[in-house]
Amino acid sequence: MSNEEPAPVLQVQDLHMSYGRGDKLARILAGVDFEVQQGEFVCVVGPSGSGKTTLLRCVAGLQAPTAGRTVLEGDPVVGPPEKLAVVFQDYSRSLLPWMNVARNVELPLERKYGRAERRRIAEEALASVGLAGKGELYPWQLSGGMQQRAAIARGLAYQPDILLMDEPFAAVDAQTRAELEDLVLRVREQYDMTVLFVTHDIDEAVYLSDRVIVLSGAPTSVTEDLRVDLPRPRHQIHTKALPRYAELRNHVFTLIQEAKSHASVDSTNTATLIAAAE
Repeated sequence: MSNEEPAPVLQVQDLHMSYGRGDKLARILAGVDFEVQQGEFVCVVGPSGSGKTTLLRCVAGLQAPTAGRTVLEGDPVVGPPEKLAVVFQDYSRSLLPWMNVARNVELPLERKYGRAERRRIAEEALASVGLAGKGELYPWQLSGGMQQRAAIARGLAYQPDILLMDEPFAAVDAQTRAELEDLVLRVREQYDMTVLFVTHDIDEAVYLSDRVIVLSGAPTSVTEDLRVDLPRPRHQIHTKALPRYAELRNHVFTLIQEAKSHASVDSTNTATLIAAAE
């Protein structure tokens, strides 16, 4: 019997990203390395302007890095992989307003399934995020939180090997955010998903994840890969009342504050380019 550990589902290897050239060169990513194992929930946090969204775009194959690579299940990522889905921050722009919710969820399934099977999968995904019976409504008829649920349902319906989420709850109120956090944890278990989740919210990162990847300030590398040893299932009140939760949260907060103070952003042009990249 082999004692070898299973290969990671995702490998980010020495990823670099720069914009501009000469005295206008802005180095955003400067050798980012980490791995994600099958079934893990991994959050990425870092100071504002550290290139979190740029990193996710490179991982998703939506943007080519300057150097380094991403490997998904042994295959280098050179474009958007079929085994990967992304939930973006701006749900109001990711859902097509001229299609009802069910059609939005079915859209990425058109090449894989017939109409009846697409509808069945979409209805199941919508039910899993609390939108059963809402498929005939249009995105503009839903609240912001419900629109983001629909965007999550579309990612689930696609049944990806890994789901990338780019600050998906940044635009909703605190109560809705807590509800969506618990929703993601629940459907992650239901679908046995691997999740890479970018957030600027430290509490959210510690609450959701198995591991937190803490980024430095730009030019960005990994400051720490932190194991979150909190019991599951998580609970908004009970988990956040644990002394260990406070310890982890304060540790990540300290790392980010230190990263801010040491960030080598040395020109107004560089700062502007980094902000644009985010």
